[in-house]
Amino acid sequence: MRIMGLDPGTARLGYGMLEAHKSRVTALGFGVLETPPGPLPSRLERLFAELEELLENGRPDIAVVEQLFFGQNTRSALAVGHARGIILLALARAGVEVLEVTPAEVKQSVAGYGAADKAQVQAMVARLLSLASPPRPDDAADALAIAWCGIGPARMRERLS
Repeated sequence: MRIMGLDPGTARLGYGMLEAHKSRVTALGFGVLETPPGPLPSRLERLFAELEELLENGRPDIAVVEQLFFGQNTRSALAVGHARGIILLALARAGVEVLEVTPAEVKQSVAGYGAADKAQVQAMVARLLSLASPPRPDDAADALAIAWCGIGPARMRERLS
């Protein structure tokens, strides 16, 4: 089973692809899709096109997308919301099953503690995936952590089919 994790953002959209086979989980790839400053519609169009290409090449069985967290900065939350819309549209067009998780669920799944800090999550991602060091940039590490949340549901889906 291939599981894609997506960390929404308009400037940097993190992605990570895992493969779960029996009891082994392997990182197939990770990185970020970046857009330069400019008009929002053109940035979203670029993200959409690049995400469609990633989906076509990676062919995930399930995608895990982080839900919005509304902190103090509503302007930032709106921009992330636009990116989430593009992500969900691309996944629907590709026919990929979507699982949505909260930031606390990601931290709990990877670090065993729902209030873990970024450094703890990144260190655990490296450890769980047998990587020499935490993935960089942070958005890619976050995307791998998000993908990790899809392992259980992906395995259940595989058993049922």
